[in-house]
Amino acid sequence: MMRIAVIDGQGGGMGRLITDQIRKNLPPQTEIIALGTNAIATSLMLKAGANEGASGENAVIQNVDDVDVIAGPLGIILAHSMRGELTEKMAEAIANSKAQKLLLPLTLSKVEVIGVQPEPLPHQVEKLVNRLKELMEVKTDV
Repeated sequence: MMRIAVIDGQGGGMGRLITDQIRKNLPPQTEIIALGTNAIATSLMLKAGANEGASGENAVIQNVDDVDVIAGPLGIILAHSMRGELTEKMAEAIANSKAQKLLLPLTLSKVEVIGVQPEPLPHQVEKLVNRLKELMEVKTDV
């Protein structure tokens, strides 16, 4: 079984889409932990199929080391991103986590990832889910 933390903030739309697609495309025993920078984001991810959820700085810091994979937008490793919702401590905890990070190259910050082709969010989420499938295959082969 794989434990995946989906991290999002603001309105939670991206986290909702990621959670929904993981739930639809990965085995039912996949555990999804919704970690929102606010309660609205967490609530949307729970409604999309997360097994459990928590909100805020301490929730993110305490849970990122207990998962196999962290999924979300690039901004989750950038302090003060998401219009200031992502704190320095959150960014540091996520970046330092031993979990594999699958980050979508979307951010409201003035950060641009060179060499990445812009694609609609649903296409990016599809690639994220495909990568999770690959990681699951590797984990079960070990």
